[in-house]
Amino acid sequence: MKKIFLQQAFEELNDAIAYYEEQQPGLGLKMKTEVDQHVRWILNNPATPRIRIGGYRRINLKVFPYYIAYLIHQETLWILAIAHSHRKPVYWIKRKMKSVNKHRIQMNQPESEIDKK
Repeated sequence: MKKIFLQQAFEELNDAIAYYEEQQPGLGLKMKTEVDQHVRWILNNPATPRIRIGGYRRINLKVFPYYIAYLIHQETLWILAIAHSHRKPVYWIKRKMKSVNKHRIQMNQPESEIDKK
């Protein structure tokens, strides 16, 4: 399965890593490691978390107060957000299909069932 981090999700992750690294050396690396482990778990178990209102899935990090919002579309894992679970937890929701559709058009992929929902 292919994996795509939306640019905003990548920036959110890097901002969180920088913040935690500033708080305590090594803590940012610990967060990155936890996100990497969860992304690997998602790749192996993509359909395990329930589909939430809005058509996405999410998995909470164990140590840090963040979650990974994602969807699976045409054999691709789309990481939509690395969101803080206590600060406006669904601020990113509008980027969901807009970003997937934009990327699909760039790759000349046909419309699928998910686009019709």
